[in-house]
Amino acid sequence: MDNFARLLKESWTLVEEDRVRLTDHFYARVFLLDPDLRKLFPVQMSGQGDRLLEAIITAIHTVDDPEGFDEFLRALGRDHRKYHVDATHYDTMGVALLDALRSTAGDGWNLEYDQAWRDAYAAIAEKMLAGAAADDNPPFWHAEVLTHQRYGSDTAVFTCRALQHPLPWKAGQYVSVEVPRHHPRVWRTYSVANAPNDDNVLEFHVRTPSEAAGWVSGALVRRIKPGDLLRVAAPMGSMTLDRASERDILCVAGGVGLAPVKALVEELAGYNRARWVHVFYGARTEADLYGLDRLRELVAAHPWLSVTPACSDDPDFDGEQGDISDVVARYGPWTAHDCYVSGSASMVRSTLRVLAADDVPPQHTRYDTFGNL
Repeated sequence: MDNFARLLKESWTLVEEDRVRLTDHFYARVFLLDPDLRKLFPVQMSGQGDRLLEAIITAIHTVDDPEGFDEFLRALGRDHRKYHVDATHYDTMGVALLDALRSTAGDGWNLEYDQAWRDAYAAIAEKMLAGAAADDNPPFWHAEVLTHQRYGSDTAVFTCRALQHPLPWKAGQYVSVEVPRHHPRVWRTYSVANAPNDDNVLEFHVRTPSEAAGWVSGALVRRIKPGDLLRVAAPMGSMTLDRASERDILCVAGGVGLAPVKALVEELAGYNRARWVHVFYGARTEADLYGLDRLRELVAAHPWLSVTPACSDDPDFDGEQGDISDVVARYGPWTAHDCYVSGSASMVRSTLRVLAADDVPPQHTRYDTFGNL
C-alpha cells in the first residue's frame, strides 16, 4: 500500500500545476466517448472541473488510510446519485481520466504510474458504486423554502423543509443544493446550520463570493423566496460530534462558517451537561457577525456555553480585536479539547496552526473549509 500511495502522489506532481489543461482534456474526452453524458452537466461548466480535481486529490491523499478512503468514496458515491450516473458512466470517465493524465503529464508518465491509476480508479469506482447501491434514500430531496432573511448585501439565512421523505443528517454535515429554477444542474455544497429535527427543516447560511462563479450562492441570497423549490442531495462530511468523548469542546467559526458550529451547539443543547463548550466567532466587522444574537440566546439558556466574538477590521467593536485565529491563541492552550473549525481556507489553515502549536492531537481536530486547504 505504501508503494501504491507513493506512485499516485508522485505521479500527481506531474499534472497538478496544469489542472486547467487536465480538466479540459478530461471533459472533452468524456463527451467524445459518450455525447449523451453532456446533458447531465450544467450549460456553463465553470467550476465543475474544480470539484472533480478536489475529489481526485482527496482520494489519492487518503488511499493510505483505508478507513478514510472507503468512507469518503462511499459518501461520494451516494452524493453522485443526484447526477443520475451509472456503472457505464464510471467506465467512460475512467478511460477519459487515464487519457487526460497521460496527455497532461507528457514524457514523465510511465507504466508504473499508469497501472497505479488504473488500480486506484477501479477501487474508487467500486466503492462509489457500492455506496450508491447501499443507499435507500432518493437521489435528492425536493425542499420548499420557508423563510428567507437578508443580512447586508451579500449574506442570507434561509430555511427549507425537505418534502416527501425524511432527510437524515448529523449536526456538522453539509449537503449539495441546486436551484433548478435559476441554475439547473449546478450544485454547490453548504453546511446545514441546525441540528436534526422532527419537522425535517434545514437552515442554511449563505454568502455570495466575490468571484463571478458563485451563481448558486447569488441565487440563494438574492433571488429565492418562500414557496420556491430547491433540490438537496445526501449529507456528507465528518465534522460531527464524538458523543463518547468527555473532553471539553472548542469551536472556531469565521463568517458563514458559523453554520456547522451553530448546528453542533444546538445538538449539544439536547444532551450535554458536563462538557464546557467555547465558541469563538470571527468576522471582519460587527455588521458581519450576523449570527451573534442567536448565539447569545443559546448562552443565556446553557451555562456550559461561552461565546467570544471578534472583529478583524472594526476598531469600534466592543470586543476582541484581530483575526479569530489570533484571538483563539490568546485564550489557549486547547490541548485537552475536542476542536471544531469552520470557515475560509486561510482562516482554517491559521487556526489549525494555532492548535498544532498547542499540541492538540490531530485526531481531536475536525474542520470544514470553503475552498482548498
